[in-house]
Amino acid sequence: MNCATTNLKILSEIFSIELSDQIIDAALGMHGAGKYGAQCGLVEGTLMFLGIIGRGRKISDDEIVDSCNEYAKQFENRFQTLLCKVLRPEGFNEGNPPHICEDLTCEAVSFNVDFVTDFINKHKNQKSL
Repeated sequence: MNCATTNLKILSEIFSIELSDQIIDAALGMHGAGKYGAQCGLVEGTLMFLGIIGRGRKISDDEIVDSCNEYAKQFENRFQTLLCKVLRPEGFNEGNPPHICEDLTCEAVSFNVDFVTDFINKHKNQKSL
């Protein structure tokens, strides 16, 4: 399971949001853009989740987009980049040990949970669907 899917599943469980199969299907190639080394799946999954939970809570599109922008800034500040090829400089080689990104994933998911919690708290007066 790639980082985006793992992240989405963890966030959905923590925040009690059911994800459709299409959401999980859409995240299939989101691990550095199909191992290309582009945007990290830990980022992509959280951006997707902000849209899912934001829409579910009837938060305006502009506020969701602004929160995605703020999330990206904070993630980059914390981890120095949004790029998989920098976070995982050895790439996706068959010789890599299993779970090579485990420590990063744990730290990033914790960061992501905190960000989503703050996002919810900031918009807690808005009605849910």
